[in-house]
Amino acid sequence: MATSPFPATSRNPRSIASSSFASDLGSLGSGSLHLAARLLLVRRPSSHPSGRGGVRSLSVKNVAGKQREYKEPATYEGAENSLGSFAPDSDSVASSIKYHAEFTPSFSPEPFSLPKAYFATAESVRDFLIKNWNATYAYYEKLNAKQAYYLSMEFLQGRALLNAIGNLELSGPYAEALKKLGHSLEDVASQEPDAALGNGGLGRLASCFLDSLATLNYPAWGYGLRYRYGLFKQIITKDGQEEVAENWLEMGNPWEIVRNDVSYPVKFYGKVTKGSDGKTQWVGGQDIVATAYDVPIPGYKTRTTINLRLWSTKVPSEEFDLASFNAGDHPKATEALKEAEKICYVLYPGDESLEGKTLRLKQQYTLCSASLQDIIARYESRSGNVVKWEDFPEKVAVQMNDTHPTLCIPELMRILMDVKGLSWEEAWSITQRTVAYTNHTVLPEALEKWSLDLMQKLLPRHVQIIKQIDEELVHIIINEFGTEDLELLEEKLKQMRILDNFELPPSALELLVTEEESPAVESVEEVAVSEEEAEPAGEAGDEDKAEEAAAVTEPKKKVVTFAPDPNQPRLVRMANLSVVSGHAVNGVAAIHTEIVKDEVFNDFYKLWPEKFQNKTNGVTPRRWLQFCNPDLSQIITKWIGTDDWVINTEKLAQLQKFADNEDLQAEWREAKRRSKAKVAALIKEKTGYIVSPDAMFDVQIKRIHEYKRQLLNILGIVYRYKKMKEMSPAERKERVVPRVCIFGGKAFATYVQAKRIVKFITDVGATVNHDPEIGDLLKVVFVPDYNVSVAEVLIPGSELSQHISTAGMEASGTSNMKFAMNGCVLIGTLDGANVEIREEVGEENFFLFGARAHEIAGLRKERAEGKFVADPRFEEVKAFVRSGVFGHYNYDDLMGSLEGNEGYGQADYFLVGKDFPDYIECQDKVDEAYKNQKKWTKMSILNTAGSHKFSSDRTIHEYAKDIWELQPVTLPEP
Repeated sequence: MATSPFPATSRNPRSIASSSFASDLGSLGSGSLHLAARLLLVRRPSSHPSGRGGVRSLSVKNVAGKQREYKEPATYEGAENSLGSFAPDSDSVASSIKYHAEFTPSFSPEPFSLPKAYFATAESVRDFLIKNWNATYAYYEKLNAKQAYYLSMEFLQGRALLNAIGNLELSGPYAEALKKLGHSLEDVASQEPDAALGNGGLGRLASCFLDSLATLNYPAWGYGLRYRYGLFKQIITKDGQEEVAENWLEMGNPWEIVRNDVSYPVKFYGKVTKGSDGKTQWVGGQDIVATAYDVPIPGYKTRTTINLRLWSTKVPSEEFDLASFNAGDHPKATEALKEAEKICYVLYPGDESLEGKTLRLKQQYTLCSASLQDIIARYESRSGNVVKWEDFPEKVAVQMNDTHPTLCIPELMRILMDVKGLSWEEAWSITQRTVAYTNHTVLPEALEKWSLDLMQKLLPRHVQIIKQIDEELVHIIINEFGTEDLELLEEKLKQMRILDNFELPPSALELLVTEEESPAVESVEEVAVSEEEAEPAGEAGDEDKAEEAAAVTEPKKKVVTFAPDPNQPRLVRMANLSVVSGHAVNGVAAIHTEIVKDEVFNDFYKLWPEKFQNKTNGVTPRRWLQFCNPDLSQIITKWIGTDDWVINTEKLAQLQKFADNEDLQAEWREAKRRSKAKVAALIKEKTGYIVSPDAMFDVQIKRIHEYKRQLLNILGIVYRYKKMKEMSPAERKERVVPRVCIFGGKAFATYVQAKRIVKFITDVGATVNHDPEIGDLLKVVFVPDYNVSVAEVLIPGSELSQHISTAGMEASGTSNMKFAMNGCVLIGTLDGANVEIREEVGEENFFLFGARAHEIAGLRKERAEGKFVADPRFEEVKAFVRSGVFGHYNYDDLMGSLEGNEGYGQADYFLVGKDFPDYIECQDKVDEAYKNQKKWTKMSILNTAGSHKFSSDRTIHEYAKDIWELQPVTLPEP
């Protein structure tokens, strides 16, 4: 038997011998210490007080502990501590993988299957990450540097394996090692399920930000929830979209490490009382525990590895009712357990019911409470014996990713006042200087409003705090607008208050008392009674005269209340709370920020213009170009002359000078062709449809929503199909540019209209794709269960990408940036980041159509007044749909939403009919451009060149400078 790289006492020899791996466990790394052992063993510095050398294990104490001792990053004698200088070869990597297959088993000993290979490989990579992770954390502890904390309900991570080894620059050794072990790296990586922690752009942005924060060496953490079943797994059937629970955690997650020693109590319900010491206390109610699961986030070409901390919920064991269980009342015995666990079951549980709303609010508060408690514990630990709360904002920055984490505002106030003993003024000052808010939407339904009654029941202490914040805001509003014009004041209070449809606080009512005009009198003396004429006290008429005199001398008072409407619900407006309480508010694209300032929060902008900023979104070029599109990345590096563009994306602009070069264009087209072949293989695997890589690949992948207008896209396809059917075979061959129209995205489970759109797309595809007259000239494909991994295949192979939302409704978008970065030409409206992308890539390299944002309100008014006249082509395509050509499903509700002048679900609120003629004419221009492949390839190259400003690295630099006041911290060389 080969010698084990571990001491004989460390493992049972029989266990080692029992595996087929044991016979050659050390042979691949002959003569060297096993890689896993290298990562776990360190050498005492020679200056150690004991005067002895020796080996100890690297450990970092509980990050939430009160007493924490800093230890210098440890090193191993004879091996460098930096992965930059210690580059393992394929033999040592293979040995590490075999070690984990043997000693970190998630599967049976035999055979070395692909799933087993994936877990062993991931655990091997994790060894590297833990080494850097611990060193990063220890160095941050030593420096006590200011740290940013990014709170988000979503982190759409995607697969981690290829990203991690790419960032560690170990792709080559791992590919070679797995080849020696009988598998390819690509096949092994394909075994990894996408982490079901997000839904769309909001979560993907958060993940891109974490990648950039680590790459740029900014001290930061992410905080989220560990959803057991994710949003849902989408299945496409003959009935459209169906939802089943995600199973991403069923086999375990090798990237996470549970921190059983890092947990915090989270309370719901109960009541608020005053203690004997006069302090406010929140007592009683339902108590759960949030436990930390940590995921390492490596930076690119840096040792910095930051943390994504996810919370999972449970109850203490004493909450299990053993007596009830033994008595046979099992539901009662496990009730507390189920109530706690279900908080982290599903991302965005349906909120049509009161139970659903309650669960969503519990999720949001769990994220905020556990995260804030953790942040404060870490601040106290770093502060040592003397905690200066006034310095808290100098060491902590909390960024709220949309309104979901808004409860961290009253939660931070509660902890500072009720637990730490600070005054309201002190806590409020600290909170305002710590918290900042990113707005991601202008849609009213996405600007969260919670029932005040529900929140009062679930979080009574927080409602008290919110009411006091609202009261101070009311005074600011009254002071700003005065009391002379009460109609104006009432309007501003309705727009700006945090509490909607709620009575004014007593302190504000006192300011709104007005005087009614008194009867005119010449002077007070004329009605006053002289002392000589006055009747003696107690005589009849004395009281009457006194009242008469008072009535004359004192004017009557009129009380203004602005009474709430008893027929409307009382609500808490989370966006207003975020704007009032944070020191910065940012939009995520230039046009979006202007809408935020001019429309959504205009009154707040006028009051505090210095708060409002723009931070256009960005995407990481590592995952979204270098790793997902290696062929194109190699071409870019070759022509630019360096791979430095992976971090310094402004160097992509150098491609502009080569855009007409025929050699580059030939290489570019070949890379795109190879990517299209991968898309065709994915489509066949997922749907069974066979598509031709010779056709144009036209892609729209994003959350299914009416404002994103997948309906406009599919109606355009239907119109194209109808016109093709009207042509002769010769006309079709001569005039039609072949297209594969690809859709992907999830409709929220309770969003009926969005699910109708999915059904319609799949029905159109089922008809078109089996029409022998059309053949490969047109295919319509809906790729099920769209996620990051699917996007990583579709985006490199796309040639035209659709970003066609109703102008003014898409905050930014990030998929548009990913497509442009991969040399895809965009068709779209002037909405979100489309505006800035078009400016960078050049107007001639972007297909623009549709109404502008400033026109939308007028167009809707025109519709409401019955003045809109639909284009005949739009009427033609609706009639074609209703003719039954796409099956027997009744599409009256879907088509009806595009008709009428007013009413819920009607009147074409998203202006599909208005933009339809412009859209199909723009598609004709796309066809003409695609016929000239030299021109199209140049457009493609210039899109990649123009994407240089849309890296999340640039966005993070701006956040760090303008909002967080954060400095990068580079780990020293070992």
